[in-house]
Amino acid sequence: MILKEFEFLQCKDETKQHFIKEDAFSAIEKFVLDNEATAQYLKITTKKGFGKVLQAQNYVGIIQTKDGTTIEILPKIQNLDEDASKEVLIKMLKTLKDSPFKSLNTAHLKSTKMPLFEIFISMFLEELSRLIKKGIKSDYVPKEENLNFLKGKLSISEQIKHNTIHKERFFVAYEEFSSDRAENRLIKTTLAYLYKKSRTNANQQRIREFLFVFDEISLCKDVQADFLHVKPNRQMKDYEQVLLWCKTFLLENAFSPYKGKDVAFALLFDMNLLFESYVGHHLKKQGLHVKLQDKLHHLCHWENQGKFQLRPDIVIDNGAIIADTKWKLLSEDKAHQGISQADVYQLYAYGTKYKSCQKLFLIYPFNGLEKSISYHCFNDANAMGYIKEGNTWEAKGTLCLDVVFVDVTQDKPDIKLSCSSVKTIAQD
Repeated sequence: MILKEFEFLQCKDETKQHFIKEDAFSAIEKFVLDNEATAQYLKITTKKGFGKVLQAQNYVGIIQTKDGTTIEILPKIQNLDEDASKEVLIKMLKTLKDSPFKSLNTAHLKSTKMPLFEIFISMFLEELSRLIKKGIKSDYVPKEENLNFLKGKLSISEQIKHNTIHKERFFVAYEEFSSDRAENRLIKTTLAYLYKKSRTNANQQRIREFLFVFDEISLCKDVQADFLHVKPNRQMKDYEQVLLWCKTFLLENAFSPYKGKDVAFALLFDMNLLFESYVGHHLKKQGLHVKLQDKLHHLCHWENQGKFQLRPDIVIDNGAIIADTKWKLLSEDKAHQGISQADVYQLYAYGTKYKSCQKLFLIYPFNGLEKSISYHCFNDANAMGYIKEGNTWEAKGTLCLDVVFVDVTQDKPDIKLSCSSVKTIAQD
């Protein structure tokens, strides 16, 4: 089943859209309640004619219940159908740092109607296929065994513990050159896990073939421990992308941590963070010096410690430009041209602390109608906008706020952030 942001699930009328069985509905409701203190993945509300419903919010991705019900939540983008919305989501996922999605091929979506989860599985299998062609790595693996012959080093304490009576046996520690190492165990465990989850014949067949390749490798006894034993060195570079996929599937709460075991699988992404990553990625491609989620300043200090840390979404050229991304539509408040007062106040706080700041931007998704808006709104020269003269900062007057809109459907979105009339000033 596919939802878009702000559409809802219901369990009352199977003749109507977005109906799921009551058991699946209850499982997702419990999942929502378990996590409401940290994130609102869906909203529990009511709709006339349906009673209680579960309304999607700003989180997109996959939720799968234990009875096999799979819910895909896609971004809501005006005039785009489900396949086109899925393409946009994939394109935005590709900009995430330290994720396996960089290798996702959006062209793959044009020739298939595969669910999002199956697309992820097929991309993992593609990466694994490339790894297998290059060869699976072996290593000297430490082992401890109670044998009938002496091999390696005798473990005295274990010998006394196990073989006081059996004098003919030897408890030994040795190293064996084997492919049964942490990295390969994680891959096999991921294959076994996905074989149970996949619903397409093509993916299931490929998984069976790969499981045969990994036949002599054991499954993980402790997934977390095996991830800690992964050796990130140049010899293992070919494993990097595959292991990122393993982490995504085996530790599926890595992107949006969640609690509870009422759902079988969940992989969810905050659209606000995705939009920030997407905009930041394309600004970097323009050659700008960009920092995301900068932590340089606090709103105030107490007992020589910073309090209320400021974290602007995007800082360019050491604070010459500060931008906040907002994955939402403008409101119908015509008095402020639809812009949230809280968003402007937030940017004002950033501008007062970054003394080299010359321009502020609010960045929204383009939705077909919006036009860029410019405000010359910060006239308090004593509070905002400074230029360094010698060893002192002097007020430089009005600071401008521009509101710009980014079309996420474009392969190369036109994002114009600049200080047109003032040169960049680096902050000490």
